[in-house]
Amino acid sequence: MRTLVLLCLTVASLVVGTTASEIFDKELINKVQQTYGDQAVLRTKAWQTLVTDNQHLPDEEKLHLVNAFFNQLHFVDDLVLWGQEDYWATPIEMIGSNAGDCEDFTIAKYFTLRELGIDDDKLRLIYVKALNLNQFHMVLAYYPRPGDDPLLLDNLDPEIKDASKRQDLFPVYSFNGSRLWLLKERGREILAGKSSRLSLWNDVKSRIRSSKMKKAIVNYNG
Repeated sequence: MRTLVLLCLTVASLVVGTTASEIFDKELINKVQQTYGDQAVLRTKAWQTLVTDNQHLPDEEKLHLVNAFFNQLHFVDDLVLWGQEDYWATPIEMIGSNAGDCEDFTIAKYFTLRELGIDDDKLRLIYVKALNLNQFHMVLAYYPRPGDDPLLLDNLDPEIKDASKRQDLFPVYSFNGSRLWLLKERGREILAGKSSRLSLWNDVKSRIRSSKMKKAIVNYNG
């Protein structure tokens, strides 16, 4: 899997200017180059290639590709990377920086899977307590069917596992593009309204809409 993702990074340098790059206009690529440099352009093109070339795959294969792709990037705390205590980066910002924290990993995986055609109802960003680290953390959950034990995509543990096997994580709340749930205990949740109640979520969506990135996330209309 890692070899495949690294190959994608190599091939990306060959696809600039081809029809595969149509979801990224020149202005966006120029902005990435000016802000983050040439290697960031290659990472951006590799991300684009992952999306355009894998639409046909089953959901679980998409999960593994996206999880492996983003888990290659580096973990860096928000205060060090962005100069803020808590900042939720867009996928372009994370790919450009080659780094992010747990929220950034999760957000980038979420939007990429949405772009790969996975329905929003199957995805949730889950805020958890990482018990072994004694700190808050975020992971992405995929539900094959409503009520199923979800699969978790995590930057702490590179292996995608059933949530029931992650006893090191205690869920606090979850959300997707439209809804917010409070998790009272393992296996019990209540709908708490719209995810627009989360100011940081509104902020990252606003930055996507107001930037050329909205041409990259062509399927996102949340």
